[in-house]
Amino acid sequence: MRTPRDLDGSRLIQRLGKLGYEQTRQSGSHVRLTRQSDDGEQHVTIPLHSPLRVGTLNAILSDVAAQLGVSKDELIRHVT
Repeated sequence: MRTPRDLDGSRLIQRLGKLGYEQTRQSGSHVRLTRQSDDGEQHVTIPLHSPLRVGTLNAILSDVAAQLGVSKDELIRHVT
């Protein structure tokens, strides 16, 4: 599935919140999300840019998919 081209940081944060990620801190225009799991804490940093660059979004989605143990395509279907 193709990576979305129009997703901004704040919408991505909201949608990842539904997957168990919580905002733990913000430094300027970057927000850190944390998810508790059996393996410990997992972190991901989201820039509050509009829209997110495709490469940045692709890297974030790949990282989150690996943390959740799902494919990136499944995650894109759930997030968009």
